[in-house]
Amino acid sequence: MSEKSLSVRKPLETPLAKPWHYRRDGVYYLRIRPVGSKETLTISLRSKDKAIAMSRSKDLQDCLKRFHLDNPSARWAELKAKMLDFAEDLLATPMDWIVRDKLEDARRDLERIDRTVPMTFDQSSACSLGIRILRAAEARYTIGTGPLRAIIEELSAATPPKPVEVPVSAPGEPLTFRELSCLYMAELAPNVKESSMRDVKATCETLSSVLGELDLRGHTREDLIGARTELLQGRKASTVNKILIRLSSVLEWGVQNGKLTVAYAKRLKITKGADSAREAFSQDQVKEIMAYCGTLGESEWERWAISLGCITGARIAEIRQLLKSDVVNVSGAWTISITDEDGKELKNKQSVRSVPLIDGAYGFDLAAFLRFKEAANESGLFTLGAGRFSEVVNTTIRSVLKLEADRTLSFHSLRHSLASLLKAEGVPLGIAQAVLGHSSNSITFDLYGGSQQVAIHKMEEALREAFSVTK
Repeated sequence: MSEKSLSVRKPLETPLAKPWHYRRDGVYYLRIRPVGSKETLTISLRSKDKAIAMSRSKDLQDCLKRFHLDNPSARWAELKAKMLDFAEDLLATPMDWIVRDKLEDARRDLERIDRTVPMTFDQSSACSLGIRILRAAEARYTIGTGPLRAIIEELSAATPPKPVEVPVSAPGEPLTFRELSCLYMAELAPNVKESSMRDVKATCETLSSVLGELDLRGHTREDLIGARTELLQGRKASTVNKILIRLSSVLEWGVQNGKLTVAYAKRLKITKGADSAREAFSQDQVKEIMAYCGTLGESEWERWAISLGCITGARIAEIRQLLKSDVVNVSGAWTISITDEDGKELKNKQSVRSVPLIDGAYGFDLAAFLRFKEAANESGLFTLGAGRFSEVVNTTIRSVLKLEADRTLSFHSLRHSLASLLKAEGVPLGIAQAVLGHSSNSITFDLYGGSQQVAIHKMEEALREAFSVTK
């Protein structure tokens, strides 16, 4: 079987043949092809563990079947009816964190399929709709059934879409935010990471819901102020400002590319009460959290997930994705290596870094952690999905400190706490940035002679001093 270049992405003409699995550099891959064709498509299963890889492969294939993406002869009328049934089934399904995690995994699988698998127009429409339905079902866990009911009502009354291009340059033709943002995202997608693109899509979906059928070619300042007012309902000013930044970016892109003649999104940001609600834990609170972690057994993953957050300031996703091989000894200094290899996703390229682990920091037991690492599965130190992992560690922290369940103090606050500590202890900015992933490693290498070993030891010294730990 040969694998041809995927630069020519023509729709599938026949159903899929039996899939094929193989390994490359230890990582498992799924290869699929249409029946009778030699053209194939390969999708990374992002794991070196066979059981996990086969589970992900099954999930991907189930997604293809559930949304009829393995049947190119399916037409929109049939697909829409299936999507309506699917949405109604989700509405009738009891919701808890287990279901939410499964929905999140299914949505991520479908998003990967949307980006990689060639489809007909009707299949692509069903795929995009499936992502919307799954996202609305996930949101039900926090904000209720409103978004899911809205999609069901839309499908019940909708007419079949037709595969036409949006005539964005024709004068007099209406142009909605949804249409403009789709063009914007299509151009943006190749230049940003998958995790960042998910945030962009979610924000654009929020704006599309608020702006509705407004014709942007005739929009006014008052239209955007009204949208801002609607966005403020149930959201913090700092959150709305982030959404407005994306609105401004999309509209400015429209002007620069001849889709719009004018954009009125400048100076829409809220200035009063717009400071981020996120705060740092006090040092006493961090010590209390670490004292609790010390009471947990060596094999309990929560102990090490939270401890790493306290002593490295790493983001929650960076910690969750750590592999056994990411715990590395660099010239005598044990570190965690935060990379985007093996299918891992980071916030940006500056996030790639190595952070020393300081034995004794807040009582951190390096030897016990290394034993936990040695006993861990090759596929990862932590095995829970993103949603459940976040829920467990945040619930644990709130329980220890007896905090209310809000976003003011969370796992991410540990990052702010370490940043505050480094600043208070006079750690040079370049070193603090290298620890937290706020700048490229080249800054640190430039400061310390271009040697990774020197950079690691400089960070180790600074962290030991900040934590008041002697070697």
